[in-house]
Amino acid sequence: MSAAPAAQIGVTGLAVMGRNLARNLARHGYTVAVHNRSQARTDSLVAEHGHEGTFVPSVTTEEFVASLERPRKIVVMVKAGAATDAVIDELVPLLDEGDIVIDAGNAHFPDTRRREAALRARGLHFVGTGVSGGEEGALNGPSIMPGGSRESYEVLGPILEDISAKVDGVPCCTYVGPDGAGHFVKMVHNGIEYADMQLIAEAYDLLKQGLGASAAEIADIFRTWNEGDLESFLIEITAEVLSQVDAETGAAFVDVVLDQAEQKGTGRWTVQNGLDLGVPITGIAEATFARALSGSVPQRTAARGTLPAHAAPIAVADRDAFVEDVRLALYASKVVAYSQGFDQIAAASAENGWDIDRGAMARIWRGGCIIRARFLNRITEAYERDGDLPLLLADEYFTGAVANGVAAWRRVVAQAALAGVPVPAFSSSLAYYDGVRAERLPAALIQAQRDFFGAHTYRRTDRDGTFHTDWSGDRTEQPA
Repeated sequence: MSAAPAAQIGVTGLAVMGRNLARNLARHGYTVAVHNRSQARTDSLVAEHGHEGTFVPSVTTEEFVASLERPRKIVVMVKAGAATDAVIDELVPLLDEGDIVIDAGNAHFPDTRRREAALRARGLHFVGTGVSGGEEGALNGPSIMPGGSRESYEVLGPILEDISAKVDGVPCCTYVGPDGAGHFVKMVHNGIEYADMQLIAEAYDLLKQGLGASAAEIADIFRTWNEGDLESFLIEITAEVLSQVDAETGAAFVDVVLDQAEQKGTGRWTVQNGLDLGVPITGIAEATFARALSGSVPQRTAARGTLPAHAAPIAVADRDAFVEDVRLALYASKVVAYSQGFDQIAAASAENGWDIDRGAMARIWRGGCIIRARFLNRITEAYERDGDLPLLLADEYFTGAVANGVAAWRRVVAQAALAGVPVPAFSSSLAYYDGVRAERLPAALIQAQRDFFGAHTYRRTDRDGTFHTDWSGDRTEQPA
């Protein structure tokens, strides 16, 4: 009996994502070691998909590690948090210097930084890797965002690029940066995804309430939108969802789904980090809070039928014009969400010394991932024009694109406010746009107030330096 072939890469954790990633690797000709805490999952993978390539199953962690060629490359695909630490703790004593552990789950980037430092101290490489695209992407080609050492990417990169999605022949995978950079970028990707989904939901609600349109009619509108600048995976699946009919009731599927959106935490992490960095990611924040509000059942129950609206229904004189206004407002708000997300990446990169290439991030998000969209080509081009672009909105293409829709954007937000239709992501995105372009903001008053009650000082417009006014005395000004 011949010995099993040495595996080129291993996957431990064979729930849907790990299983599909292992199959993707096998389909690309790699010999894949597979392992799961419960042996049944390993057995079913080999039994059902063994014909797709070469799998080397193992029962114990020791057998799994022993089946891998060196330097060992092990993908950990388990639940983020304690489960990931438990698997790493089990693996590390069995590994040798130069081996590579890849965490492909949705880990919080501070955890990744901690793990990377701990394994580096033992001569091991830890690669926190963002993987986007869901179960279909894991199988057929995801967007992959690996961090860690450049040395580890030299070994691992060709494999990851091979199994990633491709756009115009270009892999949707690139080296992101040291330690937690890969998982950080995946976190921001998910935050942008929150904003994108909320904006689409608000557009749907406006069309429903403004036109009195059915879900199927709105699906047709989204299909048309998907043929233009808004072409994206999320717009595409929105049309599919809105077309779905519930088999049991015969009603539109979306109308029988409870209106309480859940979340796994990556949106909250993004917002918390935005606050830590002082980056105004208002679109992402409002989208995250909108999910929280949807699940605030006691508060919504208390408010429903009690809080007065003083609102009138949206008056639509021209159906096509209204639809176009909503489309333009959606596109402009979407640009703001991405602009804010890339600002956050730039700020974190500077703070942590990651040297992240924002244009490369836009490029690898063009395919495989949940936020893949036509206009990511435009973002890639913007950063190719200016790698240090301080504001995506200030790029000539996006300045023109948003200017084309800003009047419509204002009309939509105003109509929604008058009709009592909540559009937190649309309206906060417009407020950000107006804030960032303003010649002067009322923050001057805030700073003066801070000096009044807390002697926090202020700076002046007409000369350098920091000053304080003696508010409780003679109100003279002194250099601070």
